[in-house]
Amino acid sequence: MILYTTMPQELIFPVENGEYEKQRVIDFNGVSLVVQQTEMNNYQIVRNLSTDPAHYLSSEYSPGQTINFP
Repeated sequence: MILYTTMPQELIFPVENGEYEKQRVIDFNGVSLVVQQTEMNNYQIVRNLSTDPAHYLSSEYSPGQTINFP
């Protein structure tokens, strides 16, 4: 079976240690992001899943940034 996807293998076939249980995919301002919850309603960007090159150049969507998401 061949999977043609931008998702990392760890999200498709989760590992048993629970490291990826804290991560989720959200749509923030029209940009798909993998985020990890740090505090209540605060998320840290882990990965940018957008196909638009302009989203990668914007520091707002770069990994490590903290965003507020309801």
